[in-house]
Amino acid sequence: MEGGSPDQESIGSDIKRSSVSSGSRSRNRKEILCRFVDSDVLTAKLQSWFNLMSEKSAPKKPTFDVPFELIELQKFDYALEGVSFQQLIRMPNAVYASTSDAVEATAYLAMEDFLYASVKGLWEAFWSRNEPMPFYIGCLHSENLKFYQAEKAIAHGKVGGLGATGVLLKNSRHPHGKWDDILELALLRPNIGSLAVESDRQPSLSVLGEALFYALRILMSRSLSRLDFSQSSNSVFILLVDSQYGGVLKVEGDINKMELDVNNVYECAADWIKKHSTIAVSPIDRIWNKLGNANWGDIGALQVLFATFHCIMQFAGIPKHLIEDLAADHGSRLQTRRVERQLGDTRVNGNGLFHFQQHSASPEIVEVHDESNKFESEDMMKLEVGFVLWLEDSKWRKGYQINEVLNNGELPYYVASPVEDPGKCLFLYVGSHPSQLEPAWEDMSLWYQVQRQTKILTIMKQKGLSSKYLPQLSASGRIIHPGQCRRPSSGGNCDHPWCGTPILVTSPVGETVSDMVSEGRFGLDEAIRCSHDCLSALSTASSAGIRHGDIRPENVIFLRSGARHPYFVLIGWGHAVLEDRDRPSMNLHFSSTYALQEGKLCSASDAESLVYMLYYSCGGALPELDSVEGALQWRETSWSRRLIQQKLGDVSTVLKAFADYVDSLCGTPYPMDYNIWLRRLRRNINEEDHGKEIDTSG
Repeated sequence: MEGGSPDQESIGSDIKRSSVSSGSRSRNRKEILCRFVDSDVLTAKLQSWFNLMSEKSAPKKPTFDVPFELIELQKFDYALEGVSFQQLIRMPNAVYASTSDAVEATAYLAMEDFLYASVKGLWEAFWSRNEPMPFYIGCLHSENLKFYQAEKAIAHGKVGGLGATGVLLKNSRHPHGKWDDILELALLRPNIGSLAVESDRQPSLSVLGEALFYALRILMSRSLSRLDFSQSSNSVFILLVDSQYGGVLKVEGDINKMELDVNNVYECAADWIKKHSTIAVSPIDRIWNKLGNANWGDIGALQVLFATFHCIMQFAGIPKHLIEDLAADHGSRLQTRRVERQLGDTRVNGNGLFHFQQHSASPEIVEVHDESNKFESEDMMKLEVGFVLWLEDSKWRKGYQINEVLNNGELPYYVASPVEDPGKCLFLYVGSHPSQLEPAWEDMSLWYQVQRQTKILTIMKQKGLSSKYLPQLSASGRIIHPGQCRRPSSGGNCDHPWCGTPILVTSPVGETVSDMVSEGRFGLDEAIRCSHDCLSALSTASSAGIRHGDIRPENVIFLRSGARHPYFVLIGWGHAVLEDRDRPSMNLHFSSTYALQEGKLCSASDAESLVYMLYYSCGGALPELDSVEGALQWRETSWSRRLIQQKLGDVSTVLKAFADYVDSLCGTPYPMDYNIWLRRLRRNINEEDHGKEIDTSG
């Protein structure tokens, strides 16, 4: 029989048609990719679809699902416990973002640093610490859609054309990068952070449309690539970031289902997105701070890192060290830390001020206050507004009328006026009466507030320490109680419960920083002025070897009236340190690290406490702390992640710089350089009428 069978001819014909069809589809896809160059056109095509999606979503619910569940991020966080990410050198300055080409250039340099640190840390932790990393970072130029190193683009004046930053496979044959070499793309846009305060914290269509445009180009490029992906190439991650905030967009779908009409490129692309893609968008969260380092442990950074992890896995395959394996060690690492922190059943630290008790439920160190040490309010003298208190000194007697009853968070004190000068206001502190001497010495708070503070202020007066930022001793002595005093001639006190009770009167009077913060009246000007005035007080006191040791919002007051300019005064000197044996106050939120560890003050301790106070007063979050160990851990975490500098940097660059200086000085034997910071802070104080006032702060 001549010729082949009809069946064979049919099969051969089908193979040829399939080959032709496949080749035609490939050529059409290449043609579509070449014509697919304008993200704005695609965004316009998606407008009605996006509006419909938004309307369908429930009120206050995100339009799209999230790419990662919270439990996935938590497990990933556990796996990253032992991973150290590289310290970033170049960071964008969000305060001045988008004001010049130079600043934009800084942002792209920073984005390169951030992506490089992310990829390097993940590669070494999960794939190989010894093998070289097969990726590099490049910036995409929006005109020719090629990749350049940011420094080269900046040097050639092309920073204005940069559109995104990508993680790419190293390809020696294509130094400018190919689109199918892209692991991940990050769009650096100035308006991402503004979305963080919105209800669903997801991007607008303008940002989403551009991200979908780049995602689609990557998927089409991969479908035409000869690279052998170890995992499906049907999904792509796009990062949406600005100089502080970031999120993740994931697009997944079979690109082969796209209709290929080279004359209607954008309609084909929009139709594929609507019908054949699955889109997930993470909430917008903070990933790095304004002036410092990346917040690697925050959920925003975890989302970005997890997306990058998945991108690496698409190209490099399953990692050698699985997330589950590394995360499984979290429990043992936690247990090891707990074992390291165990103490005996009951111990007292070196300064004898804190009692630690180990509980069977948790071997953490906790602070326990002995119930017998509590000073009950009924044991204290009841003084009400309008009451006149008479003070006896060795030379005279003086009456003070109570105008206001205040509290410093621990004990009451009073605003009073001298009987002979009702218009004058003074702070009046009343100590414990001798009948309650034992519990007063157990608690010690009243003794520090009255007797010890009287001693410190007397020493300051004797040494001639003069500064308007320091309190002044107005009077001190003992209460003259009602009725006849039957004090024995040999000294001592009579049986009246008020006999011999010490009193301290100081000036000036003002509202505390604590009250200002609670009422929302502590802003930028107040923060800088408070820092300057407190440092000036500390500088004056340190010249006589006196350190405060108890800086907190309740111990700083603000004076508005009676002065050319408002100013702050540092009060509460009862815990001041005069010599090595003196012990400072212990405050879990505001005491310095050295004070908590050693029970002593170093040269930078007061400045460190001042930084904590400024951080809190400027809106910084203070955690619930119930142990010295927890307080030390919070300090270590906050400084290492630069959270304190970040918060103060949001207020003022000079306060951020001051926090950096204190951070570098803490725990060292080097003395504080007060003068240089007084000068710098003075230059930043906003005073409307300087006149001929001379700057004497040094």
